[in-house]
Amino acid sequence: MTVEMRLDAHPRTETGRGAMRRLRRSRRVPGVVYGAGREPQPVALENDQLYRLLEEESFFSTVLTVNIGSEEEQAIVKDLQRHPFKPLVQHIDLQRVRADQPITVHVPLHVLGEEQSPGVKKGGVLHHDLADLEVVCLPKDLPPHIDVDVSRLNVGQAVHISELNLPEGVQSAALQQGGEYDAPVVSVQATRKTRGASSGDDAEGSESGEE
Repeated sequence: MTVEMRLDAHPRTETGRGAMRRLRRSRRVPGVVYGAGREPQPVALENDQLYRLLEEESFFSTVLTVNIGSEEEQAIVKDLQRHPFKPLVQHIDLQRVRADQPITVHVPLHVLGEEQSPGVKKGGVLHHDLADLEVVCLPKDLPPHIDVDVSRLNVGQAVHISELNLPEGVQSAALQQGGEYDAPVVSVQATRKTRGASSGDDAEGSESGEE
């Protein structure tokens, strides 16, 4: 079932720690909506609605519809402050977006083809060097996730940022800084088992050569 990525926000005027504590006791989360050349708007969000959307992986990589009173805003999650040891959200920052202005967002990576990877079949371990990728794009081009195909990776090989098949209109924020930032995304690393198998293959090759 498709989840509607919408938040209902209530304008608030009270600020300060005391006001924030009262707000949280009333099962609301303080936040602010800012950006797009307009004044920041302090808001309060309903706990249940926010926590339900937090269960969606795409919550942090989707343009949200935020209803503030009678107004409707388009925004992305820019920061989320959690309680240091309780499963509670302390504050949320929402950045307004404009259709004609690029946004910078961290998009989750989905790894595909692990079972087909020659390196994994040999006993290598798939290492996730990056959990998400920072991208730059217009709001309409923002993907909910990016696929990473590892079906051809052997032991010692990796998929780098430059090798990802990014959707049209989407660019890597790292690569915009230069080729030296072309980091590995996923790699297959050798284990004691795979190193032993390689040594055994070398030994057999040497013996057959002597014959």
